[in-house]
Amino acid sequence: MYAIVDIAGQQFKVEAGKKIYVNRLPEEVGASVNFDKVLLTDNDGQVKVGAPYVGGAAVKATVLEHLKGKKVIVFKKKRRKGYTRKNGHRQYLTCIQIEEIA
Repeated sequence: MYAIVDIAGQQFKVEAGKKIYVNRLPEEVGASVNFDKVLLTDNDGQVKVGAPYVGGAAVKATVLEHLKGKKVIVFKKKRRKGYTRKNGHRQYLTCIQIEEIA
């Protein structure tokens, strides 16, 4: 069984027992989180599509840790003008483990 869930403005395909990385959530480490914006569920071929959300469906997850993603280098250059800019960015992430899809 899997579900498509809207978490912090992004859509993720989740299954029970899987770990996923999402944008930073305000919950503490070890806290339980419920996501009720379920867009689609699939239970062994029985697909339910929401309009926009599936009624009565929810995903329960546990926050494992807060971390930072890999560094992304942003480099800008205009040739023959002497213009170069280098900037880096690390996204704040939260690792969550999906407990169940109800």
